[in-house]
Amino acid sequence: MIKRLFLRATCLLVAAALFVVLVHAVLVAAHLSEPAATTVHGLTPRRLWATAAAGLALVGVVIGGLTLRRSTGRVGTGNGRMGAIAALVAGLVALVNGGLNLAVATGGPGNGNGVVGGAAALVLGLIGMTLGGLALARSRRTG
Repeated sequence: MIKRLFLRATCLLVAAALFVVLVHAVLVAAHLSEPAATTVHGLTPRRLWATAAAGLALVGVVIGGLTLRRSTGRVGTGNGRMGAIAALVAGLVALVNGGLNLAVATGGPGNGNGVVGGAAALVLGLIGMTLGGLALARSRRTG
């Protein structure tokens, strides 16, 4: 019991660290990793756009993960395909919006352009698409 809890906590910490590293790598690749000289506080339209895209990506990751977990290999379960397709679509929309947010951004974190949220949406959208694709492949294999 304790070993399982420790293993889950360790996996969660590793996943969070990997997520942070991937978001930073996206910001570095987009040349947007330098913080802004003046920090903008509050919600701006681009921050709202990035937050919505990241939220949609998170929904795609959750749907994809649940669909992949629930796919047991039974023939005739159409719900797995619908969940996998939903995760793919949500991940793709979030990936495109996160990329567009990063493409139109003019500065780094703190300038109000939502670059951190855009990078998070890009990474989470890719993860959601991957989970949805794996679940779709598993549903095709068993169906």
